[in-house]
Amino acid sequence: MPPIVIFNFKLIAMYTNILTGLEKGIFTITINRPDKLNALNAAVFAELNQALDEVYSNAAIQSVIITGSGPKAFVAGADISEFNNLDKSGIMHLSKAGQETFFRIENAPKPIIACVNGFALGGGCELAMSCHFRIASENAKFGQPEVNLGLIPGYGGTQRLVQLVGKGRAMELLLTANMIDAPTALQFGLVNHVVPVDQLMRKAIDILSLIQTKAPIAVAECIKAANAVYDETLNGYAVEVAGFGTSFDTADRVEGATAFLEKRKAVFTGK
Repeated sequence: MPPIVIFNFKLIAMYTNILTGLEKGIFTITINRPDKLNALNAAVFAELNQALDEVYSNAAIQSVIITGSGPKAFVAGADISEFNNLDKSGIMHLSKAGQETFFRIENAPKPIIACVNGFALGGGCELAMSCHFRIASENAKFGQPEVNLGLIPGYGGTQRLVQLVGKGRAMELLLTANMIDAPTALQFGLVNHVVPVDQLMRKAIDILSLIQTKAPIAVAECIKAANAVYDETLNGYAVEVAGFGTSFDTADRVEGATAFLEKRKAVFTGK
């Protein structure tokens, strides 16, 4: 268990393979293996899951940024050296475990933005796609090059890429292993914004600061309902109805309506 330090009166763990920080409600998770282009390995996943425990449980955390350390890469893929000692059963277990981590990101009740600052390849592209949306620096590159290794994406990439860019474009990227640059990713709908490198974090902070002025329960219900579009086990319209009811039955809904009628800004408390 890593040591714990007090940060902003909340418990924030210290890590070896990631960096974390909390300022004004925004929790930043930085994959910190720049010498390996931030490649994902078992230790990174373990620490990422511990950081996600904080996201889910720490009321001081209102929103999240995930990014990579150094000037070259967001995450340039999985650490292939870990694959060599696994058999078929082991690699399938690894795939499922990675998917479960990324499901936790996708289904988090607080908004999570990927700030893609360089290469987002393989597992890195899959990590970015599991976030609620993505902002890219002008030097960002995206791709799923697994077929070059005789593999396919294993952390949800085949599914989320189709959802985000459409089947035809996803098929071409998956089968050719071609990379696309940031402007192309914007054109395809893979990212929401492309900005200069030195403005990447500022753009994310500006968006999250705006979201943090909204009703937290309503934000969480929006995330849940939008995710239900892609879950065949759910009726998305029914999820929306339930979320509408949940958000209606809150003090924040009363505050929002009152503020609207009084022509003032609402002050939400998450209750």
